[in-house]
Amino acid sequence: MLDIIASVNQVVNDFIWGVPAMICIIGVGLYLSIRTGFIQLRRFGYSIRCTIGRIFRKREAADGAITPFQAVCTALAATVGTGNIAGVAGAIAVGGPGAVFWMWISALLGMCTKFAEVTLAVHFREKNANGDYVGGPMYFIKNGLGRKWMPLAYAFALFGTLAVFGTGNATQVNTITTSIDAALMNYGLLADNHVGICNLIIGLVISAIVALILIGGIKRIGRVTEKLVPLMALLYIILSVGVIVMNAQKLPAVFASIFEGAFSPAGITGGAVGSFFLSMKKGVSRGIFSNEAGLGTGSIAHACADTQKPIKQGMFGIFEVFMDTIIICTMTALVVLLSGVTIPYGQDAGAELTIAGFTNVYGPWVSIFTAVAMCCFAFSTIIGWGLYGSRCCEFLLGSKSLKVFTVLYSLVSIAGATMDLGLVWSISETFNGLMAIPNLIAVFALAPVVLKLIKNHAETEGF
Repeated sequence: MLDIIASVNQVVNDFIWGVPAMICIIGVGLYLSIRTGFIQLRRFGYSIRCTIGRIFRKREAADGAITPFQAVCTALAATVGTGNIAGVAGAIAVGGPGAVFWMWISALLGMCTKFAEVTLAVHFREKNANGDYVGGPMYFIKNGLGRKWMPLAYAFALFGTLAVFGTGNATQVNTITTSIDAALMNYGLLADNHVGICNLIIGLVISAIVALILIGGIKRIGRVTEKLVPLMALLYIILSVGVIVMNAQKLPAVFASIFEGAFSPAGITGGAVGSFFLSMKKGVSRGIFSNEAGLGTGSIAHACADTQKPIKQGMFGIFEVFMDTIIICTMTALVVLLSGVTIPYGQDAGAELTIAGFTNVYGPWVSIFTAVAMCCFAFSTIIGWGLYGSRCCEFLLGSKSLKVFTVLYSLVSIAGATMDLGLVWSISETFNGLMAIPNLIAVFALAPVVLKLIKNHAETEGF
């Protein structure tokens, strides 16, 4: 039975993350970029002023909301995850260094897609029975496109609810246990026969912490992510910059391999990756999977922001993709390509390749720090996706379903710590991709609303 499920899922997964889906995601990003005059480039300076310029502005959010900075931290908590470490390494191994170039291209267009998603989410949001702001693709479909489009809204919410248990929780907890196990084993602090008990304890602890945070509602989620996300990003960037500085003489050759490999991967990988299209596919798909531009999930967090200016919050969407893909994913790519670690071109690889890159430069002691970084990345993803799942579940079943969802979501952490998750990851990835379809249709259809909001903002704010 499991073999049949796996086979059917593989067919659907290949289509969802294959050529047609990538064409749709890239196509909508290009369409929005052209219609907005490439606002992600033209107004990039403004987006930085609206984001970094407001980071240190301390203020309390109104009831039922979080500050704009907490909103972007919550969204980044979900996007800046193990995909930045494992996904990028895997893209380079399977698609060659050129995959990094296509990852940048997907991010360039994805900035505009996410800008539109966030803008629409804030513009069409509403308040729930508890007085909290709720929004996202299901709400801008409902309030922007009308009742005839409601099946799309329900489809997004259903796929989102199903995806969070695997993509947002079980697989992330599994990453945490793997990282901790590896670090403890390196120092002889954990024997093979005690791994199961150790993982069970980790799962129980994570389950309890996740439940406490989610029960506290959107304000507690915002307070946790605004502290965790900057800390984990800073730790990872410092470690990565160290690798880059210590291997600075290799930078010209590495960038040359990225640009040459984007169009002629065979010459860089010794023929292990011979297809230019494979390099493009891996770079685009991993970029999208990392920054979530086109999936619509990040806009759910931004809809909770205490702001009445959709365009200004949309600028956080541009910053988010820039930070996630252009900065952190590029750091990972440079660690892998500069460190001198052997890259198994043409074969699957993951976080172990990135960790090997750090170890190759710093030595075995760095496994402790990479374990901490991986744990922070994975845990922040669990919290961010917990919010996404609760909002999707609430849209489908109402506010009374939230307690049941929180209990189930927390318990999944225990399963993630103790089970083999190969099929779970694959199925969750499929649901993750399915969310993009209703979201992209809605964003495309509501593009005139985004253009009108940009025009109104320009007239009142003068940006």
